Amino acid sequence: MSTKTVVPLRRRSKPLNGNHTNGVAIDGSLDDDHNRRIGSVNSQMDNIAKKTDDGYANGGGGGGGGKSKASFMTWTARDVVYVARYHWIPCLFAVGVLFFTGVEYTLQMIPARSEPFDIGFVATRSLNRVLANSPDLNTVLAALNTVFVGMQTTYIVWTWLMEGRPRATISACFMFTCRGILGYSTQLPLPQDFLGSGVDFPVGNVSFFLFYSGHVAGSMIASLDMRRMQRMRLAMLFDILNVLQSIRLLGTRGHYTIDLAVGVGAGILFDSFAGKYEEMISKRHNLVNGFGLISKDSLVN
Repeated sequence: MSTKTVVPLRRRSKPLNGNHTNGVAIDGSLDDDHNRRIGSVNSQMDNIAKKTDDGYANGGGGGGGGKSKASFMTWTARDVVYVARYHWIPCLFAVGVLFFTGVEYTLQMIPARSEPFDIGFVATRSLNRVLANSPDLNTVLAALNTVFVGMQTTYIVWTWLMEGRPRATISACFMFTCRGILGYSTQLPLPQDFLGSGVDFPVGNVSFFLFYSGHVAGSMIASLDMRRMQRMRLAMLFDILNVLQSIRLLGTRGHYTIDLAVGVGAGILFDSFAGKYEEMISKRHNLVNGFGLISKDSLVN
């Protein structure tokens, strides 16, 4: 009867110069206190992994003769403290799950004939009143926002046509196509206090999709590309303008808060998709110029 080997779920680090580094090289010039902290962290990680490995060695998971303990039964108070200290971000989100579960199940639903509740609209009530009473100011801000959209578009197209890097352009094509599909599929009502302008993008007071914000998503795509190219100051400028743009869109009721939040996520998501697409094309063509119409150099080099 053959014995089945089970690979542990946790991989323990190998010692390097006597210190566990989990694959990160520790320079000898670091002070002893830093090395001791790293050793303490890795020691606790190894202890947790050892207890899991012991469970497998005692017959668990791989079809052995003995009974193994469930993973949580091997936890100690020290393990809990370790998780709370070094994995506090997932812990914070776990608390958020519990909190918003309570909010969701006790929330009074918005009646069908009422306006949607939007916390961004609540936060920008004063801005909405100012812009409603100052049409000229609203027009100026709308024009500046249109200039910013032009900056986004120019940069994204420039990276392809002038620099030979199509990733941002591909990402924008993915993003706007998906936005069109979703925007048409669920057409949200225009807020009652909407303040339009003939110079706002899209120019001419034409109709537009509310979900999701192409303004915000396009700015995210450009900003992410700038960071890849180490254009940090330009990326920071775009991020600041994106925040100001979002505040204006809420103040004019041009987008709901969810439109802006999803716009941020869409920019990140489709930038990632575009990167994976470039990798797939490179592998498929074996680094040959089969994609030369877009950018031979960006995929070959």
